[in-house]
Amino acid sequence: MQSDSAIAALGALAQSDRLAAFRLVLGAGKAGMASGHIADRLGVQPTRMSFHLSTLERAGVLSSRRDGRHVRYAVNLELMRDLLGFLTEECCAGHPEICAELSGTKTARELEDIS
Repeated sequence: MQSDSAIAALGALAQSDRLAAFRLVLGAGKAGMASGHIADRLGVQPTRMSFHLSTLERAGVLSSRRDGRHVRYAVNLELMRDLLGFLTEECCAGHPEICAELSGTKTARELEDIS
């Protein structure tokens, strides 16, 4: 990932309604969520939410698809993986297992020990 792409993604997420929408849509998985439902769940006016969702889509954080009369948004998981990798590639002097503690996820070594 290039710095410009990371800055665009982080900039798009750096607003409370957009961050809340991203987190809500992330929870919906690959199926995504209709824009009207996102607005309802977050208590945001539909036109304002549409503006925020468009900002997230332009930054590549979300993708959209038409579903009948509705537009469904889903998180661009590939971009998010790239962004997280970009942010942590220099993590902890070559010891990325330390970063796993920050996210609450298990490192590859811990997963191997479980198997």
